[in-house]
Amino acid sequence: MSATPPDTGRPAALGEASGARAPSGAAAPRRLGLALAVIATAQLMVVLDATIVNVALPHIQTALHFSGSGLEWVVNAYALAFGGLLLLGGRSGDLLGRRRIFIAGILVFTLASLAGGFATDQAWLLAARTVQGIGGAFAAPTALSLIAVTFPEGPPRNRAMGVYAAMSVAGGAVGLIAGGLLVTFLSWRWVFWVNVPIGLLVALAAPRVLPESERRAGRFDLPGAITGTAGVAALVYGLSSAAPGGIDGVSHWGDAKVVASLTAAAVLLVAFGWIEVHSRHALLPLRVLRSRDRSGAYLISLCIGTGLFGMFFFLTLFVQTVWGYSALRTGVSYLPMVAMIMVASGVASQLVSRIGARPLMIIGSVLATAGMIWLSRITEHSHYVSGLLGPMMLTATGMGLIFVPLSLVALAKVANNDAGVASSLLNTGQQVGGALGLAVLGTVAWTAVADNLRSQAAAAAAAAKSASVHLPAAQAAAVGKAMAHHALASGFSKGYLVSAGIMLLALIIAVVVIRVRREDLAGVNPMAAPGG
Repeated sequence: MSATPPDTGRPAALGEASGARAPSGAAAPRRLGLALAVIATAQLMVVLDATIVNVALPHIQTALHFSGSGLEWVVNAYALAFGGLLLLGGRSGDLLGRRRIFIAGILVFTLASLAGGFATDQAWLLAARTVQGIGGAFAAPTALSLIAVTFPEGPPRNRAMGVYAAMSVAGGAVGLIAGGLLVTFLSWRWVFWVNVPIGLLVALAAPRVLPESERRAGRFDLPGAITGTAGVAALVYGLSSAAPGGIDGVSHWGDAKVVASLTAAAVLLVAFGWIEVHSRHALLPLRVLRSRDRSGAYLISLCIGTGLFGMFFFLTLFVQTVWGYSALRTGVSYLPMVAMIMVASGVASQLVSRIGARPLMIIGSVLATAGMIWLSRITEHSHYVSGLLGPMMLTATGMGLIFVPLSLVALAKVANNDAGVASSLLNTGQQVGGALGLAVLGTVAWTAVADNLRSQAAAAAAAAKSASVHLPAAQAAAVGKAMAHHALASGFSKGYLVSAGIMLLALIIAVVVIRVRREDLAGVNPMAAPGG
């Protein structure tokens, strides 16, 4: 498949978009503000969809008669399609035009959301979730690359990256809040339908305020697209299926389907690497990875996905199961975290041009690590303000400080032709990291929960036997519930300690690997040679 005419290698200016005439004077900041609103809204919509459905899962299970294992696919179908197609989505924007692919992705996502809300059976909903993931995979990487080619270097681009980073990091928490409100006051179907008016507004506004990059001569790397997409999808599937599914603590790392998936992922990704080395039209040009700083940014992105994004899953389960929070109260409890992420992202966008990316990434990693260590001390008897709010705010500050410089480093000095694929790698790192985090943290946490529960049960049985006491049924049930809550708190604490260790690894990478200079943080480099 060919695309013409050739790309000149320079970033498109805002006024070069067909349908977006060059702004002048006071109109320029206004148009840039509208462009940022469109991009940020789209990114928030795509990111929050990974969590907004979580709150509605019990209602979906009841309405469509999902089994426990089948219900997982409401989440996994989106994750597989989204994670597997990110690279292809980013490269498509580089070749066919970023605005064009961005709008197409948003429209696909919006139509799938509309269909999902009308689902009357399981297959219908799972198909809609898969198509949602496909749309998101094409919209998300082009959104970040559009920031790099739309906003002039310096404070305007840094501020735009700050807003984008806030949407990316806070999206998971916003999804929980929105999900709680919609499920409480409307119905589970509205967690899908809420995307429809937003998506249509974004798609209608995008041609008017976003620039279009020139179509680039070249061909799609079909073998690379097939092996890369299948490899990442197999990896996400294998990791998603490996962790224990509940309090029994039985892991599935040795299950045939998990071993087969991870083996297939390894084979496919090795084949993908070989194809990319030898392809003239590589889906992932190796020049993108030759930058030490950019590769370090991708590794940190993987660590963040692994160490932090799993936190939302376990924290939500903890406050609802152990503390008895409703869906609405759970969502509201995340509001301070969302606010702090936005504040910290704004601060980072102001500081990055003064002190550089590396100090902010180091400080952010330290704060996030400390927050996770603090969170590991939470118990079933803790209170929201003393036990959860403090560590949540500390972690949120760290996340907000990290993401702005991380996005800038990932795009620093990248050629215009490669901005889409460079953006998609950052998203892929977070997505694969999220699956890896749930698998690793889930294995550690649920195994610890099961061990603690067995230990408590054995001690209680021994005490009852020695005292020759038989508890009434109601009292025995209350004791069992208290034991389960203690086991969950203890097991999840170990999971948070693993998260802290992973964030410590991100800190080490930031200290040892990242060396980017402040003057190199302009984002897309219009003069970068193809080999740069």
